[in-house]
Amino acid sequence: MARPVQNLELYRVFYYTAITGSLTKAADELFITQPAVTHSIKQLEERLGGRLFLRTSKGVKLTLEGEALFHYIDQAYQLIRNGERKMAEMHELQDGEVRIGAGDTLCKHLLLPHLGSYHKAYPAIRVHVTNRTTPETVALLKEGKIDIGIINLPFAADKQVNVLETIDLHDCFVAGESYREPELNAISWEELAERPLMMLERGSSTRAYVDEVAMKHGVRLKPEVELGSLDLLADFAKAGLGIACVVRRFVASDIAAGMLHEVNLSHPIPPRKAGIVTLKDTPLPAAADRFIHMLTEETL
Repeated sequence: MARPVQNLELYRVFYYTAITGSLTKAADELFITQPAVTHSIKQLEERLGGRLFLRTSKGVKLTLEGEALFHYIDQAYQLIRNGERKMAEMHELQDGEVRIGAGDTLCKHLLLPHLGSYHKAYPAIRVHVTNRTTPETVALLKEGKIDIGIINLPFAADKQVNVLETIDLHDCFVAGESYREPELNAISWEELAERPLMMLERGSSTRAYVDEVAMKHGVRLKPEVELGSLDLLADFAKAGLGIACVVRRFVASDIAAGMLHEVNLSHPIPPRKAGIVTLKDTPLPAAADRFIHMLTEETL
């Protein structure tokens, strides 16, 4: 009974000997000596229990057993070459995928504007986007279910995660046209807390950040409306339903058009940033790495 061949290099020698039909030519291809080729073939024949080559005046040729073995070894080499080609295509961004996690607002205002240019530059790359909150996005990253996370900062230090800061985010409070300008000027945090407030639901990093800033000013905010989307909060404010906490750059066009008016807080909320998170000590797929470079080139 044939014994398993643990040294796969023997099959490599067998393959090149078969396709060249010569021990000498196989040695040249493999950059080894002819005796080393002969010894490898002999070892393989002993392991498999059968003769693989016959010597001829022109070199060597496969026996029937050798031809049967070559049929399978040749298929294996073709699969290896296909794998090498696939790897090359992925590194050259002719194939592959990038898996991204992001929350609603960052997905719409930061991610989406750049996906179009990325897809145009690399149409063969498949893009998968998973919509989650910042904590959920980081969890997906650690589970290996996404390659990149786009999150709201600040984010608690984590030894498993790299954080690359991107755009500035200025949280602010806005109201619709039903509020008159004098009502929005130089409002203290205490006065703000008395107004009908609308904020993101608890559990988001953005909500936690704004709540923390308010607490530093001695105020606990108790919004009348809590929603899961900054865009919805802006729409509710435009409808005159209260004062909404949003990100200024994401509603800049509504403010410029007079559809929203910013509340002038006596102590404004300090700016924060959005960030790109990746796993430490984990090489990124070429498609994901290129997307990060494109995103940072266009936003920083």
